[in-house]
Amino acid sequence: MGNHLYQEAREAVARAELLALAAETDIQREAVQKEYSRAKQALSSAFANSTPAEQEQLASLQEQLHQLGDIEQSE
Repeated sequence: MGNHLYQEAREAVARAELLALAAETDIQREAVQKEYSRAKQALSSAFANSTPAEQEQLASLQEQLHQLGDIEQSE
């Protein structure tokens, strides 16, 4: 079955990135911020329940999300 929290975290980060790429209006940027928050929560939840290999990948996803947050804040 796999780690569903890990999968949810991966999907949440991917959604946040896609929303950020397409965001043009204030409402769309708000949606990005909400998805960013969801992704941070999903990463946190998944990390505690993951294998060391998954934790490495989650750390990479967390870095991607951090970079996305930096981009969003600069706009």
